[in-house]
Amino acid sequence: MSPMKMFKKKKSGKSFGVQITTMDAELQFSLDVKATGQELFDLVCRTIGLRETWYFGLQYTDSKGYVAWLKMEKRVRDQDVNMISKGPVSFLFLCKFYPEDVSEELVQEITQHLFFLQVKQSILSMDIYCPPEASVLLASYAVQAKYGDYDPEAKGLFSNNQDLLPQRVIEQYKMTPQMWEDRIKVWYADHKGMSRDEAEMEYLKIAQDLDMCGVNYFEIFNKKDSNLWLGVTNLGLNIYEADNKLSPKIMFPWSEIRNISFDDKKFIIKTVDKSAPNFTFYSKKLRMNKLILDLCIGNHDLFMRRRKPDPMDVQQMKAQAKEEKMRRQIERSKLLREKQLREEVEREKAALEQRLIQYQEEIRMSKEALQRSEESADLLAEKSVIAEQESALLHQKATEAETEVSRIKLSVIKTEEEKSLMENKARDAEMLVNRLAEEAERRKYEANELKKELEMARDAEKMAKDKLMNFLSSSVPITSVTLSESLITNGIAALQQHSHNFQHNNHTDPSTSSSNSNSPMLTSPSGSNSGYNNNTNNINPISSNMFQDALSSTSSVPLPSFNLSCNNESNNNLSSHPFLCYTTNNSSSSFYDSQH
Repeated sequence: MSPMKMFKKKKSGKSFGVQITTMDAELQFSLDVKATGQELFDLVCRTIGLRETWYFGLQYTDSKGYVAWLKMEKRVRDQDVNMISKGPVSFLFLCKFYPEDVSEELVQEITQHLFFLQVKQSILSMDIYCPPEASVLLASYAVQAKYGDYDPEAKGLFSNNQDLLPQRVIEQYKMTPQMWEDRIKVWYADHKGMSRDEAEMEYLKIAQDLDMCGVNYFEIFNKKDSNLWLGVTNLGLNIYEADNKLSPKIMFPWSEIRNISFDDKKFIIKTVDKSAPNFTFYSKKLRMNKLILDLCIGNHDLFMRRRKPDPMDVQQMKAQAKEEKMRRQIERSKLLREKQLREEVEREKAALEQRLIQYQEEIRMSKEALQRSEESADLLAEKSVIAEQESALLHQKATEAETEVSRIKLSVIKTEEEKSLMENKARDAEMLVNRLAEEAERRKYEANELKKELEMARDAEKMAKDKLMNFLSSSVPITSVTLSESLITNGIAALQQHSHNFQHNNHTDPSTSSSNSNSPMLTSPSGSNSGYNNNTNNINPISSNMFQDALSSTSSVPLPSFNLSCNNESNNNLSSHPFLCYTTNNSSSSFYDSQH
């Protein structure tokens, strides 16, 4: 809240400036030099609208640096306020006394708010000890009071954890700021729907149960010069050891205290029980004893006031506060209903907008689908034309295929006939091959027989030659032998006739001779038909008896004597015969085998 500047009209010619600092504002006044502390206090309370004035006071620092409370019955300038500086005199408007039960005693919202701010500041500054778990819970109520309901999308609410948690708690655990923020958010989310004054009241309910809340501590010592702590509370006086401000060693409730007094630095507590000894302690300064006594009187008065019926003004104030609270609850309920209705309307609006967007999307998709349908229809029409053309083409191809099938069927029929014919030819060829094989075997057999006969003929020929040579060698040496030309001619003719008959007998079947090229055949050494075999290069089996028969057919003819020098014709005839040749050796002639 921005500082408020309030100025009061001067009653006299002399005045001085005053600055009042509350927990959420700064107030400035121009105060008459004769004004009392009560006048200044009432001015501040009227300015901020506070009616529960008995809990508060104006605190200042005196000229010696000690904390003091402004006395209401004395003039402000007559008290030891710091008037040296040229600026206004500074006061703190703070809670001086604490209630026993905040939910029952605090009536006004402003009173509750000021208590909340001061207790929160005391906890964060570690003047009041608060356990870590309670610190996190109190921080969640503080956030609810400041920002309202939890919003997951809100950013920067926990930018500085020092404004929410005591530094001692932050240093006690090795946790990051994000981890602390997550811990606080767990509780913060549970406070949804809680108003500011409700959140502050819940904060104070938890804080008032803390051991150090509402306790004013003073350093004292006993007769043994042991350092102690004196705690002034709304319930009585507590004595603490020097190292423990949480658990009191001795407690003096207001109901058991009969009298409190001090003499210089000596402070005496007398109990109701007269037989009990007085409790005496000493303070370091006389000013401290005055402050202790002032706090004791104020807390005792409030203690006794709570146990009496409320005055009329307090009853009226509580009634007005109750009515105001009821009115605020009604307004809050109304606002809550309106908020719910507004949220419902916003949800319906969002739903309608979503449906509108959905309908627009459906319309767009329908248009696109219609356009695609039209394009598809055009494409289908084109495809239909193409399909008709393809159908006609396929019909034509089908006709051609049927024609081709018919042709193929005819071809198949012809092929079957040709196949049958070829099978017949194959069978005939197979039979012919079998016959040729048989004929080949027969020819082979005949060839073997002829080979045997040839060998026999060779043997016979050799014998004939030997006989001829013997015959020629046993005769009288011929000096002048005359042979009849007809004898030789007849012998040669007989041999040729026999060779011709032999060839005719072996080549009667031309097909057989052509199919069997390896059949024995008589050929002359020069390639003409004669009594030689082409493969064996041997003389055909001409029996020596044939030659003897030829010779014997002319044996009745006397052999005339003739010169071995024959004429050319007879010489050529004789030399061309394959079996005979002659040689002339001046005085003798003889026959030799042509192979020799």
